Amino acid sequence: MVETKLLSCDGYLLKQLALAGLTWLDTNQEKVNQLNVFPVPDGDTGTNMFLTMRKACEPLITIDEAHAGKVCKMIAAGALLGARGNSGVILSQWWRGFAEALEDHAQFDALIFAAACQNAVERAYKAVVKPVEGTILTVTRQAMEAVVEKARTEADLNRLIDVKVDAAYNALKHTPDLLPVLKDAGVVDSGGQGWTFIIEGMLKQVQGESLRLSPWDTSSAKEPKDWQKALVPEDEEGYGYDVQFLMRGKGMDVDAVKAAIDAVGWSTLVVGDENLIKVHVHVHDPGVPISYAIKQGAALDDVVVENMQAQYQDYVVERAGREGAVVGEAVEGAAVVTVAPSAGLRTLLTRDLGAAYAIGGGQTMNPSTEDFLLALKQLPNKEVILLPNNPNILLAARQASGLVSDKQVQVVPSRTVPQGVAAMIEYGNERESLSLPELAEAMTNALKNVITCEITTATRSVSLEGVNAVEGQYIGLIDDKLSVAGDSILGVAEAMLRKADADKHELITLYYGDIVTEVDAQAFADTLSAQFTKPEFQIVNGGQPLYPYIISVE
Repeated sequence: MVETKLLSCDGYLLKQLALAGLTWLDTNQEKVNQLNVFPVPDGDTGTNMFLTMRKACEPLITIDEAHAGKVCKMIAAGALLGARGNSGVILSQWWRGFAEALEDHAQFDALIFAAACQNAVERAYKAVVKPVEGTILTVTRQAMEAVVEKARTEADLNRLIDVKVDAAYNALKHTPDLLPVLKDAGVVDSGGQGWTFIIEGMLKQVQGESLRLSPWDTSSAKEPKDWQKALVPEDEEGYGYDVQFLMRGKGMDVDAVKAAIDAVGWSTLVVGDENLIKVHVHVHDPGVPISYAIKQGAALDDVVVENMQAQYQDYVVERAGREGAVVGEAVEGAAVVTVAPSAGLRTLLTRDLGAAYAIGGGQTMNPSTEDFLLALKQLPNKEVILLPNNPNILLAARQASGLVSDKQVQVVPSRTVPQGVAAMIEYGNERESLSLPELAEAMTNALKNVITCEITTATRSVSLEGVNAVEGQYIGLIDDKLSVAGDSILGVAEAMLRKADADKHELITLYYGDIVTEVDAQAFADTLSAQFTKPEFQIVNGGQPLYPYIISVE
């Protein structure tokens, strides 16, 4: 029980509470990730909520503000831009509602706190077109109701936050009773758990528990867009070479060798004795330290020379392809901003299908609201269609569309890349003849013509929707529903295609991932085509991570 009463909260304390919530979520984000309903290797609710909270708290690092309303407004503004994933968007709207209630208050007491919690929950519910109970919404609402009830007789904010955390955990415990898919998966709602960790971090702060409140000291606090600049070598000659070797001899002077090697390079490590010395050094000319060792009469062994500059350049190309945006050719009329998880798919959507801008991201890294706003800002078009290609990106796209005043923006609710491809084909056929609303409607209708089958690996054992999957097995999802599990990737693909009535369709496209070669993909398609003889099969190098095959059935 908290002994010291807290009768009001100002901007200084609110800042500490928000940072404590961020810190405790950071500590537990992997636990939240593991609560993903489907046992796929890219359940990232915890990461999305952490990145949203980090962006929310970013303005607090450089300010020292006493006015609680002003501090909360900064938090809400950051959360709005940084919102990632459905839970991140809901969290940003929760902060927005909280900030609206505190706008005119330099400090807040128990009653104002209760009113702010109520307004926050109302905003969160409005963020979702069709609110579902058993989710983060339920947890925030039931926690709020406990606070509102307690605030009638309790003035201590410490006690109210304590009550809020207890109610949140109680609500979280019962989410599987409200949402059967959670019960089947044996988990509680991940978004609700993430939000509860944030509030629990605040409770720990007011109760005096020691928390690390400066996550900004680490490189992880840098925005993803800064990584290329951060990696540029300071030396004009680049990163140079990593040179390692063993010197074998007699009567060698380790200290003398260390001094000589250090004089010609950097990151020097020289250890050993008079008979055997291990050398490690970074240099621009690998011949220099090697020649020195030979001149000392040593016999060299286990020589390794690695080109660090080439490694750096390869990494930049690979990561840029994985994360970077691709800008397509300029188009007149309505432009399309889309999302895809790999360079191959982004190129397909832009160069081949006509999207004006493809944001890097997908299930493994949901783009933020700000990512969509930056894309919209870069396009000269006054009419834009957002094509998210993922159900967990849809809310961020909708939130971005509502923040733009100088453009007309429509969201086509594509849930998979194959749906996005179908929508882009319709876009190419109709964009010159239809108005923006008509075009968006036609693209939305095209989504119904595609069945998406995805193959990945189960990250845990689960019995869900009649499917028993064992950790490490291949699993198949049909239109985002777990449908098949098995030990053979081919067997999973065949079972999914049978469930999708593949022989009643005309075209099956295999988008093969980054661990699959073109030869293997073609052999895979040939084997499947022998089982399903009516549709035509084609392969496309998608290059996507974690999913060896994404299969489009049309």
